[in-house]
Amino acid sequence: MEHNFKEVSVKANLFKEVNVFINDTKFDDSNVLRVVKDQKVTGEDEATYAKLIGSEFQDGVIEVQVLSRLLPDAPEHARGFIGMAFRIDEQDTEFESFYVRPTNSRCDIQLRRNRTVQYFSYPNFKYFHSRETNPGEYESYVDIGLDEWIDLKLVVEGAYGKLYINKAEQPALIVNDMKHGANAKGALGFFVDIGTEGFFRNLRYTPSK
Repeated sequence: MEHNFKEVSVKANLFKEVNVFINDTKFDDSNVLRVVKDQKVTGEDEATYAKLIGSEFQDGVIEVQVLSRLLPDAPEHARGFIGMAFRIDEQDTEFESFYVRPTNSRCDIQLRRNRTVQYFSYPNFKYFHSRETNPGEYESYVDIGLDEWIDLKLVVEGAYGKLYINKAEQPALIVNDMKHGANAKGALGFFVDIGTEGFFRNLRYTPSK
């Protein structure tokens, strides 16, 4: 593959709010984007992201650093959900996503630990769909936590996706059959879900040619 790196300035005016609220802020002396889900959206694994205006991605590599905290009014089932949406269509009706649940990673319940990393496809293959049809196949464990920067690296080729975390040599999750198929393409987005105060920085994506 040939690569053409695209460094992205993570500033609010470059993103469209899709069922979220965003603002520029400072974190550890660096400029970051803060993203919080609109509470009017009560469902989970919905279209709730800051969408990078003018981006188009089909295959290649996406890299970003994320950090999540629980909001003061976060419900009991909040997990610090944070990650990437990609191949987002123009109408925000279809996309793919990998995200993490930092609170699960170091808890004392093994089943929750196994559900630290998640793949889902919007609108018809959310986390509860995969648990019903393919339990354990689209989720996995990795050691991460709240209130710490997490390096995400997503490698996409056709219907195949791999998520690497914190510069590990091996992926934390492999998906061989992303549900919108090998030819889907679209924008990139910063995904959050219920109860999460999400921060994003150092976005770089590398479309393959």
